[in-house]
Amino acid sequence: MKRLLPGLALTALLALVAMRLGTIGWLASHGVSALTAAITLGILVGNIGYSPIGATLGDGLTFAKQKLLRAGVILYGLRLTLHDVSHVGIAGVLIDTLVLTSTFSLAVVLGTRVFRLDRETSMLIGAGSAICGAAAVMATEPVVRGKADQVTIAISTVVVFGTVAMFLYPAIYALQGMSALHPIAPVSARAFGIYAGSTIHEVAQVFAAGRAVSEGAANTAVITKMVRVMMLAPFLVGLAAWIRRGTRFELRGEGARPSSIPWFAVAFVGVVIVNSAGVLPPRVVNAATTLDTLLLAMAMAGLGLTTHLSALRAAGPKPLGLGAVLFVWLIAGGGAINALVGACLS
Repeated sequence: MKRLLPGLALTALLALVAMRLGTIGWLASHGVSALTAAITLGILVGNIGYSPIGATLGDGLTFAKQKLLRAGVILYGLRLTLHDVSHVGIAGVLIDTLVLTSTFSLAVVLGTRVFRLDRETSMLIGAGSAICGAAAVMATEPVVRGKADQVTIAISTVVVFGTVAMFLYPAIYALQGMSALHPIAPVSARAFGIYAGSTIHEVAQVFAAGRAVSEGAANTAVITKMVRVMMLAPFLVGLAAWIRRGTRFELRGEGARPSSIPWFAVAFVGVVIVNSAGVLPPRVVNAATTLDTLLLAMAMAGLGLTTHLSALRAAGPKPLGLGAVLFVWLIAGGGAINALVGACLS
């Protein structure tokens, strides 16, 4: 505990500040959540005053990035219920599934073959773009065993394009009357909600884009997004199985063993089921979700503290290039998927 305490104390302090920043109206309306604020603060502190005391903080930061992260992902299930699925119907679930699988597959193929990125970075950017932004990147890191710099690069990429999406998507809806945009411009507020929820990166960004159209669009968008977030657990289990079977996948470090089943993802599903049963008092759920935000923010702060800007500069424009291509795919390809599924099930 003596070794862990200094690092945990610093990450807790940064996390509490980040949670306070996340409640400021202007920042929240521009998609700055507690998680993005925490990693930003961590990077600032880590690159200004971390080096002289880095050895003292190391064990606590590692604990935050690994153990607290897994606990945060598990508790994240308290934000979801199985009832959410019924609100978007079969169409919403199918659209989310197709967008997730196509985006992640595209990220792996283009990232490794076109942009010449390492596979871990490609997968992390793909997971963040395909599922739920920074939270998905953090949850995928233990499975692919990515480095801190790779995780930060992926988070930075999805945050940039997710922020752009908040302003671009309402403009797309406003242009729905243009025939050239018909395949990607939803024709109703509900259709726009499903489109936004199935293709925008972060939950806060989804809400902001939906609210710019209407309250109904925002509600549909958030529910669709929650269903997409719920797919994180089966995605991680499937990814771990694929990595374990793929003998050509190059794991970081010599002699490293292939990833096993991510049990924290299984526990995440269990928490969703318990929450769906309604056996937990609302007061307990509210307290647990606040604790969850703190744990995830501490993990993000720990990640930022161990990230060096020199490594980000060394990564160059390739990660942003991959993120940009995936962003275009989410807008156009995701719009086409929405239109096709809607036409088939109407």
